[in-house]
Amino acid sequence: MIRSGSIERVETVLVVDDQEINRDALGAILEDRYELLYAENGQQALDLIQAHMEDISVVMLDLMMPVMNGFEVLKRIRADEDLKRIPVIVLTAEREAELRALQAGAADFITKPFDEAEVILARVGRIIELSEGRKLISAAERDRVTGLYSRNFYIEYINRLFRYHPELRMDALALNVEQFHSINALHGRDFGDEILRAAGREIRAFLAETEGIAGRIEGDRFGIFCVKQPDYAAVLDRFQRRMNEQFPHVNIHLRMGVAPWTEHTDPFLLADRARSASKLARGDYQRPLRFFDGEMQKRELMNQRLLNDLNRALEEKQLTVFYQPKYAVRCDPPRLVSAEALVRWRHPELGMISPGVFIPLFEGNGLIGLIDRFVWQDAAARIADWRDRYGILLPVSVNLSRNDVFDPQLIDRLVGLIRDHALDYGMLKLEVTESAYTDNAKKVLDVIRRLRETGFEIEMDDFGSGYSSLNMLSDMPIDVLKMDM
Repeated sequence: MIRSGSIERVETVLVVDDQEINRDALGAILEDRYELLYAENGQQALDLIQAHMEDISVVMLDLMMPVMNGFEVLKRIRADEDLKRIPVIVLTAEREAELRALQAGAADFITKPFDEAEVILARVGRIIELSEGRKLISAAERDRVTGLYSRNFYIEYINRLFRYHPELRMDALALNVEQFHSINALHGRDFGDEILRAAGREIRAFLAETEGIAGRIEGDRFGIFCVKQPDYAAVLDRFQRRMNEQFPHVNIHLRMGVAPWTEHTDPFLLADRARSASKLARGDYQRPLRFFDGEMQKRELMNQRLLNDLNRALEEKQLTVFYQPKYAVRCDPPRLVSAEALVRWRHPELGMISPGVFIPLFEGNGLIGLIDRFVWQDAAARIADWRDRYGILLPVSVNLSRNDVFDPQLIDRLVGLIRDHALDYGMLKLEVTESAYTDNAKKVLDVIRRLRETGFEIEMDDFGSGYSSLNMLSDMPIDVLKMDM
């Protein structure tokens, strides 16, 4: 009997024996503690197991029966992915049959004539308890959508795989669905789950044909280790072809990174390299397959250098904010109406670093908020300085990243800047890229509405670069739309 909160679930036991006296004897022992089902032969047993597979906790199975014997029942249960989770206790008087049944997959045995009632109850209870524990582990082990290993178990099994089998030579693959957040926003999460399920099925089918292991790391990101394949373009084409067949009316694009096995390389480093290669293919529909190579390794080292140097860059004021003027051109002469804050990094050893290099890096590592807050502070101080020195009020647009939107202190930080520099809320305009709206859109829209209610103006940057439609604009609380070129 399983107790969950205030709900009790009575376990079901299937008793299979061709002798009525044996069924009655076991029924008398078990009926006070369990729900009971009865079968007189193996075929009846299989029919009942199929009909009640979600309810049956254990099968008590006689081995010598007409129509279909217990060994055949065991064989069929163990061959079925849905049924083999159900433990089987065999009922037999033959010593040799006990061993043969255990070798065939039985969990335990009870001898005939039957043991004392307490012994039988103890054995049944122990087997059910062990089975429930295994089911809990199995539920955590597998991702519920794709059927692949969940992230933590995938990592653990990779660790074991390479620890106990150092002779393995496996390549690491990273597979992603392009613009998956946008697909979810447009078609709903149920449709997104269907895509993930289809990808999981095809990955499992691929691994059934070769040695390997796979897991769903997060979202649309899959990790795979497999023995070296002769043609990875054909592997990706196989996955893509299945997407095209199953979702013919939606453009779904996959990208894949491959990190070839190298001597003395940690498997987790290989997995990271495959992910880096897949990231490089993001948005490139002509070259969705990338291999980790020497150039990527240099870029990886550079990225790590920049991550390590960020705090020092902020302390030593290596970051500089430039202000790009924005003019109203429908008057003659054109009139300066505002500016946009653009951050640049003058590294003391590496020189001027393009924001196209460090901004995506820090966005991906969750550090972009440090840079954004630096820019907000500089912009607020600059607006106040122009006001005090020149007597002009010039609004400035600053970026608001996806990471910022999920900062619980965001509004307090921005309001504090306005108060500290005695500014109007309209002086600091907040730019949110279109792609930010596709990542947990409900949360983003809620934060944006609260910012507007506070008094800030919201601009959408890069409109047209993602999947937004004009219809979606009606749900977006924005003041300015900036079109992507």
